[in-house]
Amino acid sequence: MIINRKQLMRDKLQQIIAGYSAYTETKEVAIMLKKELKLRNIDVYVDDTDKGFWFIPVKEKAQA
Repeated sequence: MIINRKQLMRDKLQQIIAGYSAYTETKEVAIMLKKELKLRNIDVYVDDTDKGFWFIPVKEKAQA
């Protein structure tokens, strides 16, 4: 089965936009996702582990 890395990145991006965390095993997809998130000015925390990359959306803090 051939996996389209760009489509995989787009799916992960939609997850993040919806407010969910996204995980990818490959560095290639992680790099593409980081670039796209930067272009869209979407703030995420990236947890780079030895097993893969977690992209966790940063939630806005409520102002008091």
